[in-house]
Amino acid sequence: MDNSLLSSIDQRGVAYLTLNRPEKRNAFDADLIVELTHALKSLASNAAVRVVVLTGKGESFSSGADLNWMQSMVAYDEQTNQQDSKQLADLMYELYNLNIPTIAKVNGNAFGGALGLITCCDIAIAVDHAKYSFSEVKLGIIPAVISPYIIAAIGSHATKRLFLTGEFISADSALRIGLVHELVTDQSIDSETEKQVHLLLKGSPVAQKEIKQLIHSHADINNATGNTTSKLIAKLRTSKEGQEGLKAFIEKRAPHWVKPNDYQ
Repeated sequence: MDNSLLSSIDQRGVAYLTLNRPEKRNAFDADLIVELTHALKSLASNAAVRVVVLTGKGESFSSGADLNWMQSMVAYDEQTNQQDSKQLADLMYELYNLNIPTIAKVNGNAFGGALGLITCCDIAIAVDHAKYSFSEVKLGIIPAVISPYIIAAIGSHATKRLFLTGEFISADSALRIGLVHELVTDQSIDSETEKQVHLLLKGSPVAQKEIKQLIHSHADINNATGNTTSKLIAKLRTSKEGQEGLKAFIEKRAPHWVKPNDYQ
């Protein structure tokens, strides 16, 4: 593995996890997923950690799936695709279920699976020019693995529209629907994130853990959820349209279901 994830803990017990692939717009692949999952498990077992801040290096938070990783998916059979998807599902559940308060410091655009990382965090502070999108439908697949967390964050009605259209979501719209909690400038994102860290450090760690567990008890998300969603995405990735959509994306052409004059 390369150094695709930066990790540090300051003297207050604030852990910083930074996606460190700026040349790839912090796109994640199998290695980064494993690395981030291991980092979260390590933090969960460290009693000295009080807050976790997740962000991206450079101008993007994360563009979602890495292109080379997506290319490999085309050749995977359904079982291998399911195993691959389950790793992402395990990452999302680990972040969502972390017994420590988490902040997504959204420093730039976030697409696809990156929106799962944001909504798995407890607090999302985002720059006021970031754009978002669930573009999977254009590839003949769906954002199955992240869907439980998106629905929990913005509700089923908004989720249906955004999943079905794959449209770009402006920063203002993301704030309005609850995808993020606060919009800030590039210059103020550090200080505004620090304000949230300061507030969290004033709280009781035990009470914060119980608060998260209480709220999560009302959501229909558990260990079995990842199995269901990873099976679904594996099925679609290996379907006729899923294969066509992924190949069309890689080959930079319109998939067969889009008329040339409709393709943008």
